[in-house]
Amino acid sequence: MTRPFASAEISAVFDQAPPGTREGLLRLRALIFDVAESDPDVGPVTETLKWGQPSYVAARAGLGTPLRLGRSNQARFALLVHCQSRVIDNFANRFPAWDRFDGTRGVLFNRVEDVEPLRHGWLIRHALTYHKSKAAADRARRARTGSTRAARRSQISCGACVPPCA
Repeated sequence: MTRPFASAEISAVFDQAPPGTREGLLRLRALIFDVAESDPDVGPVTETLKWGQPSYVAARAGLGTPLRLGRSNQARFALLVHCQSRVIDNFANRFPAWDRFDGTRGVLFNRVEDVEPLRHGWLIRHALTYHKSKAAADRARRARTGSTRAARRSQISCGACVPPCA
């Protein structure tokens, strides 16, 4: 089922793409909505235009980083994210040697068949929940650091106390 576009301007971007590129962009668009619908943490996705490219972000403010669909000089179409996020780095570490990348900006595709729902679905889910994932990682890092400091403090003693003071 093809979802209606959020605006005529967004529809026009897809209509203006060359045939092979258009199908790839539509496949990625469908995957973004499918992932969002299947994950209760994501919920609804907002579709807008950013820099003339279709952009998708979880409607719940602050949850994720936007995904954009576009063309590239290096490939027929691309799935793009904010270049200062770690989304592409995390994806490349999780799925090494599977895809071509445009630095930390995105994943490059030449064929519609290159869009793999499980692997690229993981990337989409990660982007749409990036800030939530990042906050959880930060909390875990603080917990590890805090427990390490506590362990070091418990080893420091004045020597006179039994049990040792901290």
